[in-house]
Amino acid sequence: MVNGVSRFDRPLLRRLSLWAAPVAYAALIFHFSSESNPLPALTENVWDKALHFIEYAGLALLVCRGWLGEGFGRAAAIASAVAITALYGATDEWHQQWVPGRDSSVFDWAADTIGAVAGAAAFATLAAVWRARPDER
Repeated sequence: MVNGVSRFDRPLLRRLSLWAAPVAYAALIFHFSSESNPLPALTENVWDKALHFIEYAGLALLVCRGWLGEGFGRAAAIASAVAITALYGATDEWHQQWVPGRDSSVFDWAADTIGAVAGAAAFATLAAVWRARPDER
C-alpha cells in the first residue's frame, strides 16, 4: 500500500484521472443542449458556429488526453478522439431536435467536427512540445 492506495486501486485511480474530465465535459454539453436558451448573454453575442467549434475542441482535447494516457499511439489517439467527439456531436444534434426552441443542424455538426480536429491537433502539438522540453528536475 502506497499513500493509502493499494496496488490494485492504482489502475482504477489512473483511469478515473484520465476519463473524469471528458465525461464531465460531455455531460455539461448535454446539459446545455437540453435547455431551450442556454447562456443567452453568450449565445446572443457570439457566433453559434464559433461556440460549437470551441466546445468540441475542448472535448476532443480531453478525449485525446485520455487515449494517450491509456497507451494509444499519437495517431490512434488523435483519430479516436476526433471520431468519438464527432459522433458525440452528431448525437447532440439529434438530441437537440427534441428540445423545444432548439433545432438540429448539419452545419452545427460540421463546426463540432472541425473543432474536434483542432482540439486533437492542439493536444498533440502541446504533448510534443512538452515531451521535447529538457527535464527540469
